Amino acid sequence: MKPISVNVNGFQHEADVEPRTLLVHFLREQIGLTGTNIGCDTSSCGACTVLMNGRSVKACTVLAVQADGQSITTVEGLAENGEWHAVQRAFHEAHGLQCGFCTPGMMMASVSYLKENPSPSEGEVRLALEGNLCRCTGYHNIVKAVLTAAEEMADASAG
Repeated sequence: MKPISVNVNGFQHEADVEPRTLLVHFLREQIGLTGTNIGCDTSSCGACTVLMNGRSVKACTVLAVQADGQSITTVEGLAENGEWHAVQRAFHEAHGLQCGFCTPGMMMASVSYLKENPSPSEGEVRLALEGNLCRCTGYHNIVKAVLTAAEEMADASAG
């Protein structure tokens, strides 16, 4: 067992973990944050995407011990003061989901991407999200949601 200390969604968590424990299992099983989904365990689907120090990572490829001392944000941590993040709101309003399984990972990848490129084109969004798979949609509304969120975030920062 290895002791770790991880800040998750603004709260410090201390735990003893097996060195081979994946971050996704730590988040779901030890902290109880089940918004981070386990899809493929091979890093192919992106359902487990979270932010580590503000950058998207697939939590099935990161060991919990690698997150020691880091700041992790999950989909549960996006909202602030009871207000949905612009990406969450846009996914809801643009119907950027069907079954919802991929949605948390899509949202987290989108949040990270929009920090890097706050004014993307449709093609750029499609390219940025190619590491996140959705088995239900044609991605049209997901891309629309990301573009809507980008506009809302730009308006908020301008005003």
